Amino acid sequence: MSNQVAVTITRQDRYRFIVDFGGGLAPAMADEPPPLGTGAGPSPTQLLAATVANCLAASLVFANAKFKADLGRLTATATCAIGRNERNRLRVTGIKVDITLGVSPESLAQLDRALAQFEDFCTVSQSVKAGIPLTVTVAAPDGRVLKS
Repeated sequence: MSNQVAVTITRQDRYRFIVDFGGGLAPAMADEPPPLGTGAGPSPTQLLAATVANCLAASLVFANAKFKADLGRLTATATCAIGRNERNRLRVTGIKVDITLGVSPESLAQLDRALAQFEDFCTVSQSVKAGIPLTVTVAAPDGRVLKS
């Protein structure tokens, strides 16, 4: 894995940007919601939420794969709280990530060990939480909370 990651964004109009990830990956569009933009793509806040949720979900998959366990079709939902700072500027004031396993936790022999360590594997969430409060909950498919 490289020690650097580069992404290039190019303004198309108003607040709409093409996001070029390089490496032959398909570009994406980002845009602010109305009234600033047109909502033609995810906003920067949505991209942040997606990135944190994706990294945590991938880290949970990785931690379980070490024990040869498959989590099935898990889902992760990230919710960003938006508030104003002391200068009345909008900021992400917190992120909550809810992960739901795709299989019964009883089928995962080493789940407790994986739950105890998976957050440490997540480069993005560990970096983000240095500046933004972050809470993570993992639940079974039936809604039982396994970690919070």
